[in-house]
Parts: sequence; structure tokens; C-alpha cells
Amino acid sequence: MPVRRFRSVAEMKQPRWREPGDPALFESMASLWATGDRIVALRFPPGVHPHRSIQSMDAMTNEWALANFRAFHAVRERESSGDS
Repeated sequence: MPVRRFRSVAEMKQPRWREPGDPALFESMASLWATGDRIVALRFPPGVHPHRSIQSMDAMTNEWALANFRAFHAVRERESSGDS
């Protein structure tokens, strides 16, 4: 990744826009999506899940959050041990 140098703070605030159709735009988008997928790869079971109460919905949501938390940490442990 290239290093960008700035002469003043005002230069830092300028956004880096890409023109529609620019191949770099698609590369940037794909890179951003891949990074997001690696960092927070949340997974929820597909479909509609009816509940009889708010408490049952909260319980299921908490189960999903816990499963996502465990999966995230399992990936981090694999990456830190070098087993990618």
C-alpha cells in the first residue's frame, strides 16, 4: 500500500473519489467487502423465525450473537497461530 504525504491538515480531509467505471473503483469495493467479511463475518440462519414473545426472540438473537462471537474468536485464534 502506498504512503501518502500531506503538506497540511487541509489536504488530509480531501476524499479520494473514483469515477464510475474506473477499474480501481471495483477493486476498492471488492477489497472493502473482503475486509469486512474477514473482520465481521456475521452469519444468521436464513428464513423467517416467528416468535410467541419478545423474550423468545431476544433469546434466539442472543444465541446467534454468541455463535458469531465464538466463530470470530476461532478465526482469530487460527490466524494468530499461523494456520490460516
